[in-house]
Amino acid sequence: MKEILDIGFNDLRVFLKDKSAFIWLLAMPLGFAYFMGFVSGGYSGDPKNAQPEIVIVNQDSGYMSQLFLEVLGQEGLRPVSRENQEGAARGLEIPEGFTEMILSKKESVLEFFKVGSDEDQRSFLVQVVLGRAVIAFNGYLLEAAQDLPSGVELDEAAIRAVMEKENPIGLDARFAGRKPIPVGFNLSLPGNLVMYLMVNLMIFGGAGIAAERRSGVLRRMSISPISKAQLLGGKLLGLILLGCVQIVVLISLGRFLFGLNIGENLPGILVTLIMLSWVAGSLGLMIGFLIKSEEKVVGLSLMIGLPLAALGGCWWPIEVVSESLQTLALFLPTGAALKALHQLITFGADFSSILGPLGILAAFGLAANVAAVKCFRV
Repeated sequence: MKEILDIGFNDLRVFLKDKSAFIWLLAMPLGFAYFMGFVSGGYSGDPKNAQPEIVIVNQDSGYMSQLFLEVLGQEGLRPVSRENQEGAARGLEIPEGFTEMILSKKESVLEFFKVGSDEDQRSFLVQVVLGRAVIAFNGYLLEAAQDLPSGVELDEAAIRAVMEKENPIGLDARFAGRKPIPVGFNLSLPGNLVMYLMVNLMIFGGAGIAAERRSGVLRRMSISPISKAQLLGGKLLGLILLGCVQIVVLISLGRFLFGLNIGENLPGILVTLIMLSWVAGSLGLMIGFLIKSEEKVVGLSLMIGLPLAALGGCWWPIEVVSESLQTLALFLPTGAALKALHQLITFGADFSSILGPLGILAAFGLAANVAAVKCFRV
């Protein structure tokens, strides 16, 4: 066991001495995750507690507009001003004389407008919640008017009294997923982490073995007092440790920089990604034993890793492809890993829900280990 640990930690030290490695390990995955998360909305809130922003242009100086804004907040919208509209997709203008028109029982028109040109989940949610808020506000007005004695005019106190009553009817509305909406960084960061773990460990593992074969390092190690199993185990451990460095840094930055909602499922997420590192590292060793040229190792690794990323759902939601491709994705290491991550991150499921994907990853890992042993060359 000591020999395996010595080889593994020495390989990790050698990998990390190459400063250019950090570009592929950290900078590229983060850059792609940020770009893809930004263009897909960047929204990573909890759907049970989603409070999209709406720009409010209030031309009214009376109390009715203030009450209406309170109802917007109760229904789940966050009013913001023109100066703070960066996170808003829609806006609402309350006309001048809004309070007087309502008190005089005249029709008042609210102007609903776009902020920018994007159409995403937030825009749709704002429209739904705004419609609900208008209905609720009209209901408060009708109930307050009915409760007043004959001849008494409607005022702010009467409306507030109705608004503060306990609602006898409750509505429990929620998204299918218990945790974050699968868009923005909650979608892009897991996908890019899976893709770069697969590609990087195949390239680093294969190129490292090819270089050591060409320079004679493996030949010298093979005649030292260590077994082939110890040599392969140490090389694989070094790649898994390298994957762990990438996993820890990207998950930490995703949590604190991008707001990735990991919740209580961190152990399951780490197990999934470490098993994927095992699969990718084993494939990298196999490629390195088959090919001596580092350039060819890189090319073959990209030819294998990028299609696996695309077919597994790392580039786009797997739901947008045909049912046959969705089924295929479940039997690929990238697809199995993403399936497990979305169960844990998107839907907040427990560890038992990912046993199937973990079984597929284990099968790939064992098969890649056997292939690496069969292809062993010094």
